[in-house]
Amino acid sequence: MSRKLFGTDGIRGVAGEPPLDPRTAHALGVALGTWARGAHSKDLPDGTAEVLIGMDTRESGPWLAAQVAGGLARAGVSARFAGVITTPGVAYQTRTGPFVAGVMISASHNPYHDNGLKVISHSGYKLADEIEIELEDLMAKWLATGEEATPRALAVNPALDNLYTDYLAGTVSGSFLLSLVVDCANGAAAEVAPRLFASLGARVEWLSCAPDGRNINLDCGSLHLDRLQKRVPEAGAHLGIAFDGDADRALFVSSSGKVVDGDAVLFLAGSSLKRAGQLPGDLVVATVMSNLGLEKALAAHGIEMVRTPVGDKYVLEEMLRRGGVLGGEQSGHVIFLQHATTGDGLLTALRVLEIVRDSGRSLDDLAGEIQNFPQKLVNVRVKQRRPLNELATVQAEIQAAEREFAGSGRVVVRFSGTEPLARVMIEAKTHEDVDKWTSRIASAIRSELGSAS
Repeated sequence: MSRKLFGTDGIRGVAGEPPLDPRTAHALGVALGTWARGAHSKDLPDGTAEVLIGMDTRESGPWLAAQVAGGLARAGVSARFAGVITTPGVAYQTRTGPFVAGVMISASHNPYHDNGLKVISHSGYKLADEIEIELEDLMAKWLATGEEATPRALAVNPALDNLYTDYLAGTVSGSFLLSLVVDCANGAAAEVAPRLFASLGARVEWLSCAPDGRNINLDCGSLHLDRLQKRVPEAGAHLGIAFDGDADRALFVSSSGKVVDGDAVLFLAGSSLKRAGQLPGDLVVATVMSNLGLEKALAAHGIEMVRTPVGDKYVLEEMLRRGGVLGGEQSGHVIFLQHATTGDGLLTALRVLEIVRDSGRSLDDLAGEIQNFPQKLVNVRVKQRRPLNELATVQAEIQAAEREFAGSGRVVVRFSGTEPLARVMIEAKTHEDVDKWTSRIASAIRSELGSAS
């Protein structure tokens, strides 16, 4: 049995429309409350259960939170409201607090009209697929009753305000006497980051730190770095930091205006942890999209890089399986498992600042140790999907490219999980080779599967 509502990152959609209409959000609360009381009944001697709810800055967040809380109340479970907080902040407080589960209301880097409901278990990890299927079944049963979705009014609990930022600040020693430009994407970081950095002594110029419910991720944050790339050199800052809407990722800009992505962070953190004797198995977990330059740079430091499919879920699974403590994606999702169970942009920022401070070197200098191979990604819109190994012409082109690269390039061809797209990614020594092989493989895909307009 497969999931119908839950995707790889919870239930996502346009706020106000199925599956993010009021009744479905209420149904999630009913289902989660019912499941929590059943699964944790032996751990609830007084018969009570509590769920933590947090949200980013989207205008739809408060009413979605109220509907989830209303559904929980219908099932006899109370809700505690953290207000605006990051996704990793909800994961941390769910893991360390008295909560049977947490719900984060966010659509991460998507525009404001989208939103999502992500459920986090008491362990701090995403729910297992079988539990999400159970929740969907419980939701369907309540929706079939036709009962009215009654919201429950929520007030932010002030006792939760500083727990997460205090924890983050406690993961570093000393202060950061650095000049920074920080882009909060008009999202959750706008509430949390100023409080954190004020306690650490950094001199910060804040960008996109005035959320109005509709400007989250709007031409700002980790997906739109142009403004930060311009401002960091203008301000003479040591570096810039950009978060996304729920601050589970961070990207960086060096003093010269160059982008320092998640691959570079994995190299800086991996080599630093190895020098400190804190990298079990001399292992870093990345995805198939990480640049070959990262793999070679880590290898030069005696560190093995293991690749997984795209998705922080797969990165985390491999880290747990192999006993790794560091993994992540080019996009800036980086997991420091000794400190957190999820990717955490604020935590990543602290680790990078710590490395820059303690090394006495610039971010430009540190990241310059990675010599990235030219890389290109082409999206091919297709009319149909068939297993790639059944596409003879496509396989022939892939094999020809791999023979020509002879270990000095990579070919990754996969279908999108959400759109009718085939993605072709090529890395090679020269831009000419990258252009040639992306064109040839993309043409083969169009020939075999048809091209959708």
